[in-house]
Amino acid sequence: MLNFRQLFNKIKLPFFSTFDVCFDLGTSNTRIGIGEKGIVLIEPSYLGYNTSSKEYIFFGGEAKSIVGKTPDFIKIIRPVINGVISDFDAQFAMLQYFMKKSVNIYLDRYKIVKPQLRAVAAVPNSVTEIEQKAVEEVLYKIGFSQVYLIEKPLASGIGIGLNIFYHHPHLLIDVGGGLIEMSIISGGGIVSKKTLKVAGDNMNLVLANYAYLKYGIVLGDNTCEHLKIYLLNFKQENKTFTVRGKSLETGLPKSVRIKTSDVKEALYGNIYQIVDNVKDLIDISPPEVLDEIYNRGIILTGGVAKAIGLDQFLASELKIDVNSVTDPDDTVIKGLLKLTQNFPDLLKLAMPKI
Repeated sequence: MLNFRQLFNKIKLPFFSTFDVCFDLGTSNTRIGIGEKGIVLIEPSYLGYNTSSKEYIFFGGEAKSIVGKTPDFIKIIRPVINGVISDFDAQFAMLQYFMKKSVNIYLDRYKIVKPQLRAVAAVPNSVTEIEQKAVEEVLYKIGFSQVYLIEKPLASGIGIGLNIFYHHPHLLIDVGGGLIEMSIISGGGIVSKKTLKVAGDNMNLVLANYAYLKYGIVLGDNTCEHLKIYLLNFKQENKTFTVRGKSLETGLPKSVRIKTSDVKEALYGNIYQIVDNVKDLIDISPPEVLDEIYNRGIILTGGVAKAIGLDQFLASELKIDVNSVTDPDDTVIKGLLKLTQNFPDLLKLAMPKI
């Protein structure tokens, strides 16, 4: 009888099995993972809408590559702003396309009866009930029968390899595209948190404004993002990069050489806001957690965490060790994928249904 039960448990019948799909719906990029396959899609969160034919025609990287190059009847839309859905219809269209591109090919092996689709998605720690409901509804509309939402800091902690259920506090700083989320996690929850809207996208705007005022040149968003990725460096190395934009005086093309020192000078305000708010977060946190945070240090994640020397710069300002992790922009999706392998933990961390 025991051998029969073991054999039965190994047989995955579509009537009883579930198919887990994980979503990190970021402002800059959308990541999709499948429980058994890992990360199957990383695409920019952009799409192009044809206002004449009323249809979405460009998605992901293709849509991002044509920003600023389209005729008037093609509108480039970013459906996620500051970590939350700002355009429900566009987000549905984009996720539907991404699902066809990355997930449906794995579902095709179920020829007769499809398994139940279960979605696990990450949301910001500052999400409101309305924003939470929007994420649930868009995933239900795609075709999922079950939807579980996990707060990003908790998913990120699991993705890093922390045992977040222990009562050992950890301070995580996630510097993403739309938000900077600072959270102290312990005992399977968030003890205290702060959120800033001066993350990657805001840094691009600040860089554009800096180039406008100092060099009299108008730069596009993609150019500023490339400058931030290539030149932002908090060590002594001083790179230069030649960019071409529109002259403020003549309106004609103009080239200027931007240095690492320019990028740092432009973004110091954003970085010091992180420093000041970490100090505020520590100040409002219970005194019992501070000693362990000082001993363990701060963990830095998110796409901007890849900036060379940022962890050392923050450590020197805060007088606390700051550690950047490997693949800092994938920690959330990796954490969600781990949770699909441990359903009891998933239920413990899932946000209550509205």
